Amino acid sequence: MSKGIVLLAAGGTGGHVFPAEALAYKLKERGYSVHLVTDSRAERYAGKFPADEIHVVPSATIASKNPVAVSRAMWTLWTGMRAAKKLIARLKPVVVVGFGGYPTVPPLLAATRLGVPAMIHEQNAVMGRANKALASRVQAIAGGFLPENGGAFPDKTVTTGNPVRPAIITAANTPYAPSHPGEPFNLVVFGGSQGAQYFSKAMPTAISLLDDALRSRLRITQQVRPEDMDMVGDCVAKLDMGADIAPFFTDMAERLAKAHLVICRSGASTVSEISVIGRPAILVPYPHALDHDQAANAAALAATGGAKVIAQAELSSEKIAAILTKVMNDPEKLVRMAAAAKQAGKPDAANLLADMVEAIAARRTIAEFKGKRA
Repeated sequence: MSKGIVLLAAGGTGGHVFPAEALAYKLKERGYSVHLVTDSRAERYAGKFPADEIHVVPSATIASKNPVAVSRAMWTLWTGMRAAKKLIARLKPVVVVGFGGYPTVPPLLAATRLGVPAMIHEQNAVMGRANKALASRVQAIAGGFLPENGGAFPDKTVTTGNPVRPAIITAANTPYAPSHPGEPFNLVVFGGSQGAQYFSKAMPTAISLLDDALRSRLRITQQVRPEDMDMVGDCVAKLDMGADIAPFFTDMAERLAKAHLVICRSGASTVSEISVIGRPAILVPYPHALDHDQAANAAALAATGGAKVIAQAELSSEKIAAILTKVMNDPEKLVRMAAAAKQAGKPDAANLLADMVEAIAARRTIAEFKGKRA
């Protein structure tokens, strides 16, 4: 018999949906029925998300300064909140949990107005706009990188970490094995569509600048946009080196486990995954990210010694080549970075977040929850 319905709300991008998915698995293991409320973009994840039902409510992003566009967005959000109220009244969830993105605003506002326990999870080190709008209204805030004793709401914030996929937990069981001079060196390069575009241009030139002995050691996995595949493929062929290039890798967790170094963007899920596995990284924050959240995520891992952060504007092919030359000849430095990254990882984030959800559903305060953890 179900312990009750937990209603998860998430924007329709992977960064919001994936941690909600990890939590959903844990809650179902604990006997809860899980429903997801989102927007139409999340339909592509519907086959994988372990929800009993997926509900779509109207929502809109308030991004324009045009008065007509703002009025239209506000009307859509109002319509969404009315729909969310009817949905919550029908489902009677024991708690509503938001994961960011504007589609979370109508159901979370509806829950708080109906007196249903509600909480949010913020993946990034800087709170997103939707979560900022909801933070003062909910009973609790779980954070991937948010500090418990800092920010605007320290009394109701718990740093749970970001839930990661089961494949990442499995990969975390592989210890870091350094590559010594003369041995193969596994380099993994990825970073979403924008990151893939930048690295597609910068990496081949950087590799060409390495001396022959270092280049012959490299075994590269690189995420490349479909439109860049021919260009990067030609470069790889000319350099006569070992490289796997593809728009998407289904076995990325296993490739990260074998990596000696990772060069990537610093989205919340990415930083969480490489720290749980424990791999040294060069993080290049996406420079146009809203609220500069990627820079803050990167700084959080760099502060532990597990990563080096370089702004895209400062990262040339020559600099990448110089970094690779240095670290490939200094395996002990990478061993220390891997250990620091691993120590910063939170492999039990999904369980801790599920504990927190159960506490809020039982109408316990965050002070009581923190006291029980101590």
